[in-house]
Amino acid sequence: MIVNYNGTDYEVVVTRKDNRNTYIRVKGDGKIYLTTSYGMSDRAIRKLLEQNYHSIVRMIKQMEKKKNMQDGFFYLGKRYDIIWSEQEFYMGEEKVFLPKGLDLDRWYKKMASMIFRDHLEEQYQAFSEEIPKPRLCIRKMTSRWGVCNVKEKKITLNLELIKRDLMYLDYVIVHELSHLIYPNHSEEFWSLVEKNCPNYKQLRKEMKDF
Repeated sequence: MIVNYNGTDYEVVVTRKDNRNTYIRVKGDGKIYLTTSYGMSDRAIRKLLEQNYHSIVRMIKQMEKKKNMQDGFFYLGKRYDIIWSEQEFYMGEEKVFLPKGLDLDRWYKKMASMIFRDHLEEQYQAFSEEIPKPRLCIRKMTSRWGVCNVKEKKITLNLELIKRDLMYLDYVIVHELSHLIYPNHSEEFWSLVEKNCPNYKQLRKEMKDF
């Protein structure tokens, strides 16, 4: 089951047990865990998730902040130690100073909107085949790096790519542009990807470890 909170898709892992109460938790893997009784239907679960929208968003933000503090701050493939402070945002060589009230997702989206758009334009102009120019959408996703809507000529890129080296962003863009010609993962599709991104196999292998 997939639900959307603040423009981000989250997987809901449902566990049914012989109990009376329902419990909702958000874990560090980015998934929402819901434990409930055997008698609760999927429709009732979706309604419950809607009713607890604000509580779940609060849990998501708390978990993301906790995870960021544990794992550090990542931007364009580099890790920074986080220093929470009263001063304005500042990025040094190894540390980043973050205002305590900073909305990290909003900051990442601001950076991604500029960087992703520039790289999409570069890859589109360099693409080996003639294709329609796609629209760009950016959002957080938990199971995909990119999505191509062939009918709408729209490419959606995972916001998390802003944390990785730009070579991975370029590969994902080439991957999705190739779907505008081959809306599948056929042999012809992968040949086209390789034509425009010769080292895609290595990049794809590395991304599976993220």
